[in-house]
Amino acid sequence: MLFSSMTFLYVFLPVVLLLILLLDKKFHNIILLIASFIFYAWGEPKYALIMMLTILINYIGAIFIAKFQKFSKCFLWITVLLNLCILGYFKYFNFVVENINSICHANFNFINVVMPIGISFYTFQALSYVIDVYRKECRAQYNLLKVALYICLFPQLVAGPIIKYHDISEQIDSREIDIEKVRYGVKRFIFGLAKKVLIANTMASLVDKIFAQNPDSFIPIVGWLGALGYSMQIYFDFSGYSDMAIGLGLILGFRFMENFNYPYISKSVSEFWRRWHISLSTWFKQYVYIPMGGNKEGIIKTVRNLGFVFLLTGIWHGASWTFVVWGLWHGFFIILEKLLKFKELENKHEHSRYSFLFNLYCLLVVMFGWIIFRSDNLEYAFSYILNLFGLVSDSEEMVFSMHYFISSVEFITLIIAIVCSIPFFKNITNQKTIWGHIAVNVWLLILLILSSASIASGTYNPFIYFRF
Repeated sequence: MLFSSMTFLYVFLPVVLLLILLLDKKFHNIILLIASFIFYAWGEPKYALIMMLTILINYIGAIFIAKFQKFSKCFLWITVLLNLCILGYFKYFNFVVENINSICHANFNFINVVMPIGISFYTFQALSYVIDVYRKECRAQYNLLKVALYICLFPQLVAGPIIKYHDISEQIDSREIDIEKVRYGVKRFIFGLAKKVLIANTMASLVDKIFAQNPDSFIPIVGWLGALGYSMQIYFDFSGYSDMAIGLGLILGFRFMENFNYPYISKSVSEFWRRWHISLSTWFKQYVYIPMGGNKEGIIKTVRNLGFVFLLTGIWHGASWTFVVWGLWHGFFIILEKLLKFKELENKHEHSRYSFLFNLYCLLVVMFGWIIFRSDNLEYAFSYILNLFGLVSDSEEMVFSMHYFISSVEFITLIIAIVCSIPFFKNITNQKTIWGHIAVNVWLLILLILSSASIASGTYNPFIYFRF
């Protein structure tokens, strides 16, 4: 089920909220757990069984880790490997066999494995739970229903933010639903819905038209338009989902961590990853980078650790060489910034007239990365980037101009997206006057009506990160 669907907005969510409002607090977790399984199983019920298996593995694994201290490391590794085997099979089996066939010139016939939605997200949540139990950062939970609720809570089940058990365990046990949380949660949800439906989906129409063509069939400015459009699409798609998840969490009494903080104002790639998909970068930092030694064991090991983390980041995003190269691309520039002491250089020129160059550098690196990320293969990505600089070999065959790809609505939406990607309207909901509150509420109502109309017309797309 999608947040941006009429079924969710006007049937599922109202029913869940009504039940929570009418029934005693002691039933709230049960309601949410049942609702979460219905939400996840709505399209493909069989994949709910995979999630149930993940819940059981980590529930039992955490108890064994806590009970048998002498063998806790052994039980941790068994649990982690079982999680990774499930993730690896469903996410990477096809990719591995296809590459074996390609490298060995073989023709192995195999079942085309379909990946369950959100498996990367809920697997990482499950892993953080058992690792935290092993580290004694939280106690093993003996109530299976509470572990299940943590792993499959529907607001952030299929696309994050990735939450950690020690951050939410007390909220699962006891939480308060107050009017201020609900009010802000509703605002956050509607803004997120508008981001997805009105901006990201409109940008998707533009981007799909461009990336459907060979790079040598359009002029360079169209290539730049496609790169900019996809940068806006993926940001508003993913941050829109995170806003909806955080908003729903607040309505239900939960507080989830922020996942985006205006990443396109960053002045370095390192800063970009402190602002983009914060829950994922935090997860890798706490559970991979720091355990490997972080930056405490000399520059060579720091470079190794950073390279490995961003290799994993690319692999986590998908079973394709484009994702691997995308991860290494970001890792290369973060390592370069570390070696060049980029932060000191940035601070030195922070107030100079050249400070905008740091932001321009970061945007170009990120946009080139998004081209790799969006492309079907590396050959297409390489040709696309060459086209940005007019270096394609068949430039005389460029047949598509700017007007072919972008409509007036898409152009206006792109301008709005660029403006909204910077903290220009950051405090729009924090109005102090009665007229300010009225204006914001009217605007939210308009956004909800426009979003609902767009959804009803059947023009919405699945969230980009659902396939990760």
